[in-house]
Amino acid sequence: MKTATKWDASEYLETEEDMAAYLNAALEDGDTSVVAAALGDIARAKGMTQLSKETGITRDGLYKALSPTGNPSFDTVQKVVKAFGLKLDVATA
Repeated sequence: MKTATKWDASEYLETEEDMAAYLNAALEDGDTSVVAAALGDIARAKGMTQLSKETGITRDGLYKALSPTGNPSFDTVQKVVKAFGLKLDVATA
């Protein structure tokens, strides 16, 4: 019997460009749970311990906030995005 392995996006996010494109796609989706999950994938790719140090948010707090069922505050999102070396930008639709 064959078993499928779970696909983990964090294993494929190697550059800041990869991460920015991934986050942009999540933002375009419009579902906040997708955005939180994408931030979590990027966080795991960069290293949750380092992200915790850079944001001042505990690892457990990051895991909880950046899970598909998480609901991160805008302050958390800003800190995380800045720590990724990215920025949120607004454009006309």
